[in-house]
Amino acid sequence: MTAKSDKEILANSMYEDDPNGNSAPTTIEEDHTMECHNAVVAAEATTTKNTTTAAAATTSPRWGPQNKGAQELASLYSPGKRAQEIICVYTCIGLMIINLTLIVKHMRWERINVAFVSALCGIITADFASGVVHWAADTWGSVELPLIGKNFLRPFREHHLDPTSITRHDFIETNGDNFMVGIPILGYLAHYFYAKSPIEIQLNFGWISYVFLCSIFVVMTNQIHKWSHTYWGLPRWVLFLQSCHIILPRKHHRIHHVAPHETYFCITTGWLNWPLERLRFWSTFELIIEHFTGLKPRDDDMKWAKKLT
Repeated sequence: MTAKSDKEILANSMYEDDPNGNSAPTTIEEDHTMECHNAVVAAEATTTKNTTTAAAATTSPRWGPQNKGAQELASLYSPGKRAQEIICVYTCIGLMIINLTLIVKHMRWERINVAFVSALCGIITADFASGVVHWAADTWGSVELPLIGKNFLRPFREHHLDPTSITRHDFIETNGDNFMVGIPILGYLAHYFYAKSPIEIQLNFGWISYVFLCSIFVVMTNQIHKWSHTYWGLPRWVLFLQSCHIILPRKHHRIHHVAPHETYFCITTGWLNWPLERLRFWSTFELIIEHFTGLKPRDDDMKWAKKLT
């Protein structure tokens, strides 16, 4: 896979000036062609029908809520799935509060440096984990798969057809699955605090900081992802974190939304996207898997993409 130019990204990704409109941006060449065409129409007044057709093609949505595939995928969101998400969100929030309280209780100033470095490593791990999960869900599997298809792969397919649908999801729908992932990790960490002595906790405080920050960023990944698709109404502190690239910036994530969605899979901070692309990390694994299994990368994703408006 070769690196894409700014022009390719603009022509094939979500239109930044009108992200929720999902209208196809006109390229420079298309603009020039339309101007010449309109001049001919004005002079000859003979090609009205063709002009109307060309204009409709230029402004018609390539994706968005009007897309047939996006509508079908959105309809698969079930009451059972909603119930699972509610339980996971509230359970995970409870565990986050418990663990944060215990970390503050056991914090010692002499351990700050160790905690900071460990926490940074945890954030990097969370970014890599987000890439692995995102790549696997985007690239492999099918919505028709039992259990995981409609419940976990469906949102990934919908997101590519209607990228800003995530901005219309509430907190529960946005974060339910990620909060579910955090429950066993944070549950184990809470148990660790109660099972170990204060001395053992201090000796392993770096490891505790690593696990906690990794879990928090894993849990918050899809909320961060949602912010990267939100173009108005964001709190200033979120905009500040995006501008400093502490969390996933909007323009950075836009690179992923260039069909066929084959790059920049890390969506927590995005720090690892560039080095992983330089290493051809994802494309190499795709070649290996395709060679041994015969499966085509993003085959199901492309199937849904062909369901036009």
